This record gives sequence, structure tokens and C-alpha cells, in this order.
Amino acid sequence: MARPARPDFLIIGAPKAGTTALHAALAQHPEVFTSRPKEPKYWLCEDAPPPAWCGPGDKHSQREWIWRRDRYDALFEPARADQVRGESTPFYLWSRGAHRRIAEGLPDARVIAVVRDPIDRAYSNWMHLWSDGLEPVGDFEASLARQQERIDAGWAPFWRYLELGRYGEQLAHLRRYVDPERILVLRYRDIVDHPADAVDRTCRFLGIGTGRVSSIPKDNARPFVEPGWRPRVLGPAVRAGARLGQFAPPELWRRASEPVVARLQGASNGHRPRLAEEVRERLVPRFADDVLLLQELTGDDFGDWLGTESRGSFQERASERLSEPA
Repeated sequence: MARPARPDFLIIGAPKAGTTALHAALAQHPEVFTSRPKEPKYWLCEDAPPPAWCGPGDKHSQREWIWRRDRYDALFEPARADQVRGESTPFYLWSRGAHRRIAEGLPDARVIAVVRDPIDRAYSNWMHLWSDGLEPVGDFEASLARQQERIDAGWAPFWRYLELGRYGEQLAHLRRYVDPERILVLRYRDIVDHPADAVDRTCRFLGIGTGRVSSIPKDNARPFVEPGWRPRVLGPAVRAGARLGQFAPPELWRRASEPVVARLQGASNGHRPRLAEEVRERLVPRFADDVLLLQELTGDDFGDWLGTESRGSFQERASERLSEPA
């Protein structure tokens, strides 16, 4: 009998924690079939249109969600019979409703949660939206102070910079629905520092051959955009275009916005400043209890997340690793 057209595994989170890089690495494996698009977001929905999020760019983004079951199943139909099939929607880890829906709809699927230092993750999240012209606040801490205001206003999950990094709470809830034996928690630092080992660990978890993928492509980090006239002038133009984009096909809006975003990012030298130690010191107490919960659940040590030193971007860390003497 033919297998039902559905995924065998999900990469469920977290955003800006290396899910894109891991997805791209697994896509190179001959025994793996990965969905296109990478992030269907189906399990965030209840077989109904996406919630009416209203932050900058949210309505445009929602046009790309795949919420009809027949369209979702069709993503996996091209897979060969000998391939494991998967998709990667990093917001599944955050979404309590997705946990229940995944457990009910994919009772045998394996899930992979990629986690990153929650402060570095939040900073990367903010940087992503700021450099794309969607984040209107050019100061990281000032934007964090607006999280609840934005939640109350109905902005999408990607704007929840602090909340998305509460992995202990999220994992504890997920385990109420999914057998812990079917959950792999993978660290971002392992993807960067030991990419081949991280992929092989994932392959063993999925029950497929190891040693087939030796490298992980770099993540989708944005260049740093300096505060100045460009974000003051071009940022509002990007946000206005995103509002109009809800009335056009997503691919059309992307093509139309590319020149403006390129101009916004054009003066950047690509260097992203590391988060200052004093900022991390102020933020560590916001996550300390959750880090301890994550350690209790996984048995792993995440104590380095409670320090004041930022590890930097994927590109910086990968460059440092390659420059180390053999």
C-alpha cells in the first residue's frame, strides 16, 4: 500500500536558531525529501485561514501559509518510497495549539527542536526584521519593551522576541502530547561548531544513513543596517509596501520590494555588532528560570546561556571555527 502523503519528521523550532541551515543540510541527503516551501505553517492552523495578525508585513506573509489539508499533503506526494519526508516550521515549538494538532494528525512523526541562546536568538530575530525594514524601532532593548504592546495589538509570533526563547516552557508543554522519545533537542552551537556531527545525530534520530552530509549551509542572517537616513526613509517605504502586498501574489510583492530592501541594506559592510555585555546582563534574569527548566527536562547543561558574553552571528562563529588551528 502507498504511504499516506504526510511528513515523517518536523523541524519545529526555534526561529533564528539554525532551522534553515539544518533543513538545507538534510535536503542534500539522498534518503530525505524536504517540502517546498520550507515553512508551510500548516499545523499552526485549524484547517482554517491563518489568524489575522496585523504587524508590519504580517498580512503579506500570511498569504504564503498552506492551511488546506489537500495542499499540505500534496507537498509530500513527490517523495520516493525510500525517503523520509519532512518540513520545517520553527513556530511549531512556540505554538501550544500546534503541539496538540501534530500529536493528533502525525502520531508517529519525529520532531526536532533546534534551540539557541535565547538572548542571542532574540537579538538575531530583531536584527532580521530591522534589516528588512519591517522593525520600526532601531534599538534592540526599546523594541523588547514593546513586546506586550505588540501582542495586545495582534502582531504575529515572529515579533515576540523574548517569548519565543522560552524553550523550557515550550518543551514541557510539547511533552504532554508527544512522546519524549520522538523529540530531539539539538543545539545551535553544535550546528555551527560541529556540523557533520549534528547532521549525523539527526540522521540517527530519523533512522537513516549517516556520513552523507558533511557541511551545513550558512543561515539566512541579514547584514546590519546602521541607524540613519536609510532606515528613516526606506523603512517606512518597505512597511507601506508590505501592507499593500496583502493584495498581491506573494512573489509579485517580493520582486517589487527587492530594490527597496537592497537599497536599505546597500551601505552595510555586513558586520553585525555583537550584543553588549551590559545588555545581556540585564536580560539574563528574564530567562534564568526557563533555562533551568530546560536543563531539568533534557539533562543537558545550558549554563553558558546565563553568561554575559554574546557568541555572535552564524557567519562569525563559523569563520572563527574555520580559523582555529587544526
